[in-house]
Amino acid sequence: THKEGQTLAELNSEGTMGANKRVTFTRRHPYATKSNVLKVVKTPGGRLVAHTKAKKRNGPKCGDCKCQLAGIKHLASFQYKNVHKRERTVSRAYGGSRCAKCVRQRIIRAFLIEEQKIVKQMML
Repeated sequence: THKEGQTLAELNSEGTMGANKRVTFTRRHPYATKSNVLKVVKTPGGRLVAHTKAKKRNGPKCGDCKCQLAGIKHLASFQYKNVHKRERTVSRAYGGSRCAKCVRQRIIRAFLIEEQKIVKQMML
């Protein structure tokens, strides 16, 4: 309920309708770029504050087929030094560098090349 003669703008400025919804950049980078994204958060006291969001990271990709590597955290390269080894790699040959499909292909290719060499020796 509001008093007679009061406009909506006056109610808003009093604080009975709601707080001021504007939040400005607090750091020295005033442009809305993807490295400067804010999330508006309401505090328990009712104030609106800006939380700076971190950029989303793509994560590591396979060196052969360029697909995303499963089981490895998506972090910036300098952040990998702060996480456990089990979060950086996969316990497999070429784990953390090549995907499972490509490793399987490499093993099969190496096996077939060796078999071919043996067949050549038998022919001579």
